[in-house]
Amino acid sequence: MAADNLKNLSEPEYDWYDRKRWLGMPITFTKYRLSEDRLFLERGLLSTKSDEILLYRVRDISLSISLGQRLLGVGTVCVYSSDKSLPHLDIKNIKHPREVKELIHRYVERAKEQRRMKTMELMDGDDFSEGGPGDHDM
Repeated sequence: MAADNLKNLSEPEYDWYDRKRWLGMPITFTKYRLSEDRLFLERGLLSTKSDEILLYRVRDISLSISLGQRLLGVGTVCVYSSDKSLPHLDIKNIKHPREVKELIHRYVERAKEQRRMKTMELMDGDDFSEGGPGDHDM
Protein backbone atom coordinates (compact mmCIF):
# COMPACT_ATOMS: atom_id res chain seq x y z
CA MET A 1 0.00 0.00 0.00
CA ALA A 2 2.80 2.43 0.87
CA ALA A 3 4.56 1.73 -2.44
CA ASP A 4 1.41 2.81 -4.30
CA ASN A 5 1.52 6.17 -2.51
CA LEU A 6 5.13 6.68 -3.59
CA LYS A 7 4.20 6.21 -7.24
CA ASN A 8 2.04 9.33 -7.02
CA LEU A 9 5.01 11.42 -5.91
CA SER A 10 7.01 12.94 -8.70
CA GLU A 11 10.29 14.77 -9.09
CA PRO A 12 9.85 18.52 -8.80
CA GLU A 13 10.00 20.46 -12.04
CA TYR A 14 13.36 22.16 -12.40
CA ASP A 15 13.49 25.61 -13.95
CA TRP A 16 17.28 25.61 -14.13
CA TYR A 17 19.88 22.83 -14.14
CA ASP A 18 23.66 22.73 -14.53
CA ARG A 19 26.73 20.82 -13.44
CA LYS A 20 29.92 22.03 -11.88
CA ARG A 21 32.29 22.37 -14.79
CA TRP A 22 35.94 21.48 -15.11
CA LEU A 23 37.83 23.46 -17.74
CA GLY A 24 34.46 24.72 -18.93
CA MET A 25 33.06 21.23 -19.56
CA PRO A 26 30.27 19.61 -17.49
CA ILE A 27 32.16 16.42 -16.68
CA THR A 28 31.95 16.45 -12.88
CA PHE A 29 29.50 14.64 -10.62
CA THR A 30 28.19 17.77 -8.89
CA LYS A 31 24.73 18.83 -10.06
CA TYR A 32 22.78 21.97 -9.25
CA ARG A 33 19.02 22.36 -9.76
CA LEU A 34 16.50 25.11 -9.06
CA SER A 35 12.77 24.61 -8.61
CA GLU A 36 10.22 27.27 -7.76
CA ASP A 37 10.81 26.84 -4.02
CA ARG A 38 14.13 25.01 -3.52
CA LEU A 39 17.77 24.97 -4.60
CA PHE A 40 19.25 21.48 -4.84
CA LEU A 41 22.83 20.21 -4.68
CA GLU A 42 23.75 16.63 -5.52
CA ARG A 43 27.32 15.28 -5.34
CA GLY A 44 28.91 11.93 -6.04
CA LEU A 45 29.12 9.10 -8.53
CA LEU A 46 28.78 5.77 -6.73
CA SER A 47 27.38 7.12 -3.48
CA THR A 48 25.56 10.41 -3.73
CA LYS A 49 24.74 13.11 -1.21
CA SER A 50 21.84 15.47 -1.79
CA ASP A 51 21.14 18.77 -0.03
CA GLU A 52 18.59 21.48 -0.57
CA ILE A 53 17.89 25.02 0.57
CA LEU A 54 14.36 26.35 0.86
CA LEU A 55 14.42 29.59 -1.11
CA TYR A 56 12.54 31.62 1.49
CA ARG A 57 15.53 31.03 3.81
CA VAL A 58 18.06 32.64 1.46
CA ARG A 59 19.51 35.80 2.98
CA ASP A 60 22.10 36.89 0.43
CA ILE A 61 23.42 36.00 -3.01
CA SER A 62 26.76 37.06 -4.46
CA LEU A 63 28.72 36.43 -7.63
CA SER A 64 32.40 35.62 -8.08
CA ILE A 65 34.16 35.33 -11.43
CA SER A 66 37.94 34.85 -11.41
CA LEU A 67 40.13 35.55 -14.42
CA GLY A 68 40.37 31.83 -15.18
CA GLN A 69 36.60 31.45 -14.91
CA ARG A 70 36.10 34.43 -17.20
CA LEU A 71 38.34 32.84 -19.82
CA LEU A 72 36.32 29.61 -19.62
CA GLY A 73 32.93 31.38 -19.61
CA VAL A 74 31.89 30.24 -16.13
CA GLY A 75 31.49 31.71 -12.63
CA THR A 76 30.43 30.97 -9.07
CA VAL A 77 27.18 32.06 -7.42
CA CYS A 78 27.39 32.12 -3.60
CA VAL A 79 24.12 31.58 -1.71
CA TYR A 80 23.89 32.36 2.02
CA SER A 81 20.90 31.12 3.97
CA SER A 82 19.51 30.60 7.45
CA ASP A 83 19.37 26.85 6.73
CA LYS A 84 21.08 24.94 9.55
CA SER A 85 22.45 22.09 7.43
CA LEU A 86 23.60 24.20 4.46
CA PRO A 87 24.12 27.85 5.46
CA HIS A 88 26.50 28.56 2.56
CA LEU A 89 26.33 27.03 -0.92
CA ASP A 90 28.77 27.85 -3.70
CA ILE A 91 27.33 27.01 -7.10
CA LYS A 92 30.75 26.60 -8.70
CA ASN A 93 31.88 26.93 -12.29
CA ILE A 94 28.47 27.25 -13.96
CA LYS A 95 27.57 28.75 -17.31
CA HIS A 96 25.79 32.14 -17.33
CA PRO A 97 26.45 32.91 -13.63
CA ARG A 98 24.97 36.45 -13.78
CA GLU A 99 21.70 35.19 -15.22
CA VAL A 100 21.55 32.35 -12.69
CA LYS A 101 22.13 34.79 -9.82
CA GLU A 102 19.26 36.97 -11.04
CA LEU A 103 17.00 33.94 -11.54
CA ILE A 104 17.67 32.75 -7.98
CA HIS A 105 17.04 36.29 -6.69
CA ARG A 106 13.63 36.43 -8.42
CA TYR A 107 12.67 33.01 -7.09
CA VAL A 108 13.78 33.95 -3.56
CA GLU A 109 11.68 37.13 -3.64
CA ARG A 110 8.67 35.20 -4.94
CA ALA A 111 9.07 32.52 -2.24
CA LYS A 112 9.23 35.17 0.48
CA GLU A 113 6.18 36.99 -0.89
CA GLN A 114 4.21 33.74 -0.98
CA ARG A 115 5.02 33.17 2.68
CA ARG A 116 4.27 36.83 3.46
CA MET A 117 7.67 37.23 5.03
CA LYS A 118 8.89 40.69 5.88
CA THR A 119 12.41 41.63 4.96
CA MET A 120 14.34 42.90 7.92
CA GLU A 121 17.97 43.77 8.24
CA LEU A 122 19.80 41.94 10.97
CA MET A 123 22.15 43.99 13.07
CA ASP A 124 25.22 42.59 14.80
CA GLY A 125 24.57 39.12 13.35
CA ASP A 126 21.57 38.46 15.61
CA ASP A 127 18.99 36.06 14.22
CA PHE A 128 15.50 37.33 14.98
CA SER A 129 13.73 34.89 12.67
CA GLU A 130 12.79 32.46 15.43
CA GLY A 131 11.59 34.02 18.65
CA GLY A 132 14.00 36.92 18.81
CA PRO A 133 13.39 40.39 20.21
CA GLY A 134 10.27 41.96 18.80
CA ASP A 135 8.34 38.68 18.93
CA HIS A 136 7.45 39.19 22.58
CA ASP A 137 4.08 40.43 23.77
CA MET A 138 4.13 43.71 25.61
